[in-house]
Amino acid sequence: MNAQVWIAIGVGVAATVDDLARRHIANWIPAAALAGGLGWQVGRAGWHGVLTALGGAVLGFCVFLIFYLMGGMGGGDIKLMAGFGSLLGASLLLEAALWTAAIGGLMALGAIAWRGMFNSTAKRLGDVAATPEEQERAATIPYAPAITLGVWLALVPKG
Repeated sequence: MNAQVWIAIGVGVAATVDDLARRHIANWIPAAALAGGLGWQVGRAGWHGVLTALGGAVLGFCVFLIFYLMGGMGGGDIKLMAGFGSLLGASLLLEAALWTAAIGGLMALGAIAWRGMFNSTAKRLGDVAATPEEQERAATIPYAPAITLGVWLALVPKG
């Protein structure tokens, strides 16, 4: 495994753990991805790597921006994708985005099924009032795991 894969593993694990625990991705995580990606790209391609990293970061930021603007995704998710974009470059980022969307869709279906099961069970047991924090947590789906898996799958060697 090369440094690119190790950076993706480290950042992905940190983002996933943070998002699952707090439903929030700390700013240092996408910043670490951005810095690691810039270092990787410069080490791989010299000063041309700066353009690759910056282009990937911009594309990573833009790829899910519409979902953020519509309220369906958090700012941390967009920043994480931008950080991973610098690590992957534009071509691999598009593959990662497709993997991420597919995995995120499966996660959403699973969450809908789980909530449907939980809500019907709660109604049978006499609905217990949840705190506002619990209600907010139940209403969101952490997207860092989908982003992480999408990036990791894009890094799997082809052929």
